[in-house]
Amino acid sequence: MAKTIIALLATIGAWLFVTGAAWAGWDPTRYENEDTLQFLTVAPEEGEHWSTVWLVILDDEVYVRLGTRAADRMTANTRAPLTSVRIVGEEFPEVEATATPDMADRVATAMADKYATDIFVRYMAHPLTMKLRPRVASPVVP
Repeated sequence: MAKTIIALLATIGAWLFVTGAAWAGWDPTRYENEDTLQFLTVAPEEGEHWSTVWLVILDDEVYVRLGTRAADRMTANTRAPLTSVRIVGEEFPEVEATATPDMADRVATAMADKYATDIFVRYMAHPLTMKLRPRVASPVVP
């Protein structure tokens, strides 16, 4: 019984450590006033490419709205669903980029509210809206 409790506590401790490490430094509230972030894609023909895009924070989550070229790069990304993100001078090497078509209207509205030049940009194609979050590794069970 004691060994089981110790193993359970070790597993919980390892999970908390891994979770904390994955999220260390990632704080969407710090990004509220940031205009852009960069994300990395890797394509078979092109190799690595850093794209710079606008971001918005909704419900404490980071969202981006991608134009056609950035969306094509993300679709061809050999690391999908992972990307790397650079923001506020920090780089996060494993960030999950999840398509969120159900958030496209909210993200578009937030972009219009945040960026004055969105009055022109909103009329361009934006085929992909995504949520970005650091990857959290699954805990290892002994």
